[in-house]
Amino acid sequence: MASTIHIVGFTGSLRKKSYNKATLRSAQGLVPPEVELEIAELGEMPLFNQDFENDKPEPVRAFEEKIRKADALLIVTPEFNYSIPGVLKNAVDWVSWPYAKSVLTGKPTAILGAGGRVGTARAQLHLRQMLQYLDVPVLNKPEVFIQYAWEKFDSDGNMIDETTRDQIKSLLEALVKFTRRFPQ
Repeated sequence: MASTIHIVGFTGSLRKKSYNKATLRSAQGLVPPEVELEIAELGEMPLFNQDFENDKPEPVRAFEEKIRKADALLIVTPEFNYSIPGVLKNAVDWVSWPYAKSVLTGKPTAILGAGGRVGTARAQLHLRQMLQYLDVPVLNKPEVFIQYAWEKFDSDGNMIDETTRDQIKSLLEALVKFTRRFPQ
């Protein structure tokens, strides 16, 4: 593995002032010195259609290539109706096909999310179940559930809560150690 760890991060939120997008941007500034965090956007992907699994649309191919080149993934998920948003499920569906050749398989991954009272705990659990089926190794600890997200950011989307910053930093450091355990 190269000395620099390349992480691709993405979120299932499309909202411009999303706390999950703000969390992902904050994570870029909290990575250890030997790490780079690239943010991938999911909004241009069409709805998954297995008829095109062997001729994927360009936005899907570009996302898949970013994952292929990454050493690890950071998924920041909102919680919609006790689960992950459709945007995130759609992206996972696209890059999980064809199943035997999924770019997700074996890719070290960490999950976090920003939300309300439970801080996306249910969505993260659902995402873990999906990734387990796809043979994606997911970091178990530390877990980061950003509760009452609107209290953790200023009006410009900058993280202002030091405790949350420390939790994200610990998660990223653990992801780096976890990633170094896997051959690339």
